Amino acid sequence: MGWYGRCVRECDLRLVSATRAGYVYANFMRQPDQFLPPHGNYRELRSYQKAEVIFDLTYHFCGRFLSKGDRTVDQMVPAARSGKQNILEGCQAGGTSKETELRLTNVARGSLAELLADYGDFLRVRKMATWEKTSKEALQIRKLGARAPQNFELYREFCETRSGEVVANIASRLIHQANYLLDQQIRRLQSDFLQQGGLRERMSRARRDFRTAPEKRQP
Repeated sequence: MGWYGRCVRECDLRLVSATRAGYVYANFMRQPDQFLPPHGNYRELRSYQKAEVIFDLTYHFCGRFLSKGDRTVDQMVPAARSGKQNILEGCQAGGTSKETELRLTNVARGSLAELLADYGDFLRVRKMATWEKTSKEALQIRKLGARAPQNFELYREFCETRSGEVVANIASRLIHQANYLLDQQIRRLQSDFLQQGGLRERMSRARRDFRTAPEKRQP
């Protein structure tokens, strides 16, 4: 399969995920008495799966290529953890507060951006090459990144056997992928808020519908 075919396949996978999320949301909107939307299934989020891989990879990267007393380790591992944990916490909070979910998802995005800069610094100060997004190596990681589900085992051999230059570039490409997914997620959360409103609005709407349609009440 050529580069164009891989891109089409990757777009198809993203479209399936978006369609599935839209189907769940549409079902929720057809039930006016429900004011808590589906939430909490963070392990199904592609962004969370990517962030978990990035955390595992960063943990192993720091153990292999950075000295124990290096302050960079104290920055990279917590940034990777923050990316993962804030997606999780945001997803869990999404049932009662879209504002909190949106804020925590933005925090995750910022943490991964910080981590990306650390990997870039590692490569730059050591005069190592940075892969272009259209390079053969970057396209190989894009192909791996399109597999579902995402887990560290897909990248373990690279992480344990390749040079620091290669592993740092793999991590950087994965962070770009995660950030793309988080950008989509943030746009969806903004759209959901505009359509659904906050919890107080949904509760008021459900209460109003309950009072005006007594024949639809459950026995």
